[in-house]
Amino acid sequence: MRDYPYDSVMAERVLGQGYLYLLTAMAHRGEKLGLAPGKIVDIGVHTIILDTVAFFDLCDRFNGGQYLHHVPKVDFKNDGSVMRTAHLIPADGWEVDLSLWADAADYSPCHPGSDSH
Repeated sequence: MRDYPYDSVMAERVLGQGYLYLLTAMAHRGEKLGLAPGKIVDIGVHTIILDTVAFFDLCDRFNGGQYLHHVPKVDFKNDGSVMRTAHLIPADGWEVDLSLWADAADYSPCHPGSDSH
């Protein structure tokens, strides 16, 4: 989070939602839901995956030992995927911070229809 001007409270919120996005994506592996984190939450996701040792451990513990690959998609579109993801998180028993998912209008899955972020 060092590259972003977040105070410790905002950094914790962004990282927390990044983890919840990743855990949700892992819990729904193989369902081809086209999940997406949104621009702000994606900052947390990228911060998490760049710590490769910790991310590999997360994948090992919560993704059946399979690495959750990062396959970025360059084009953004308004397809509803971010809000679908934001609503799936509490359905899985986690607390979503909807204000961090509010940029849903211009974001799409990193790689639609796959088991990657």
